[in-house]
Amino acid sequence: MSGNKLWSKAGTSTSELIETFTVGRDKEFDVLLAEYDVLGSLAHTKMLAEVGLLSPEDLAKVQDGLNGILAEIRSGSFVIDKDVEDVHSQVELLLTNRIGEAGKKIHSGRSRNDQVAVDIKLYLRAQVLAVKEEVRQLFELLIGLSNRYKDKLVPGYTHLQIAMPSSFGLWFGAYAESLVDDLEVLAAAYHVADKNPLGSGAGYGSSFPLDRELTTQLLHFGAMNVNSVYAQMSRGKTEKIVAMGLASVAATLSKLAMDCCLYINQNFGFISFPPELTTGSSIMPHKKNPDVFELIRGKCNRIQSTPNELTLLINNLPSGYHRDMQLTKEILFPAIEEVKACSRMTSLMLSNIEIKDDILEDEKYRYLFSVEAVNELVNQGVPFREAYRQVGNQIDQGKFHFDYSKGLHHTHTGSIGNPGNEKIVEEMTRVLAKFA
Repeated sequence: MSGNKLWSKAGTSTSELIETFTVGRDKEFDVLLAEYDVLGSLAHTKMLAEVGLLSPEDLAKVQDGLNGILAEIRSGSFVIDKDVEDVHSQVELLLTNRIGEAGKKIHSGRSRNDQVAVDIKLYLRAQVLAVKEEVRQLFELLIGLSNRYKDKLVPGYTHLQIAMPSSFGLWFGAYAESLVDDLEVLAAAYHVADKNPLGSGAGYGSSFPLDRELTTQLLHFGAMNVNSVYAQMSRGKTEKIVAMGLASVAATLSKLAMDCCLYINQNFGFISFPPELTTGSSIMPHKKNPDVFELIRGKCNRIQSTPNELTLLINNLPSGYHRDMQLTKEILFPAIEEVKACSRMTSLMLSNIEIKDDILEDEKYRYLFSVEAVNELVNQGVPFREAYRQVGNQIDQGKFHFDYSKGLHHTHTGSIGNPGNEKIVEEMTRVLAKFA
């Protein structure tokens, strides 16, 4: 039958079957919210005292009790008891058991709806910052690799066909700049999560004289979800916007992983990794499989489905709270951990990458420089279309030869000779400032 619940009343109970179904995996993810639940209660009770709904004596007891629970959470000893419904019930039950009647007063002017909403906002805000930090570290690694290997040439491809000369400097730098745009999306998600819903109650405010500006300040939110109805409508929407930021990062990591899977292939052979970072075959002794990159690719492709999964969950809901929102946690929270892990593993792998020398000396890349040959004729005064025809005819007749050993002289920003990394770093610095 029913356990300890914030909404239970004398003489009522819920069947175990219903309880098991409705609680689902909620307690598993609620442990992640425990710290933020206590922080929300610390701010809420301070506000209650300021507006005269909690005596100074009761406030002192409550704050002391909550800080004790917070210490347990941070030490890893906090658990949600089997017969307790959720983290909110567990915290209030522990507090009441320890300090008495004062513990029963902390829910004044608050609904579990706005309580869980503020928990999730605080959690997502912290997690977005954690993802940002992982991405920043990967960005710095990519810029360093780009500068280190800016003179190492590699074939560029279009349609998976040999196209034009590129460099590892450009390749690494491209993914660094891609992460800049990904953090633009993540920064937008950060600002959506950085709005305080506390005080919106069940979605329609309260007759108590709550000071929502004070709780916004105490919880270090950048702003407030002003309208109490919209504060509840932001549930699900906030999660979806954060998922979009994660999906953007994941798209970059997936593409980079795919490139690495190609480039490590023997038919390319552009890069390699130490044996301990690859895996072997159970039957073929020569194999060095890029399992890490394959898993990064697969995990990140799955992460890109997260916004769509959340859309399917919340898309046809009217305003007001609905229990469907509970499911956002089991969709989004694991995706956050996966993005951080994939970013971390990408950094580990690239920190140990080995680049092959003199790749372009292979005969199969002889036509890679056809555009350079055309451009050289243009520099000599030959019209471009005529230069294109002449080089094309040489290729058709098997007479084409271009000596790239004399060097390539690309000068424009974002080219082989001038990758423009300093400008990319400036852009990343600007974007990172948005998370302040």
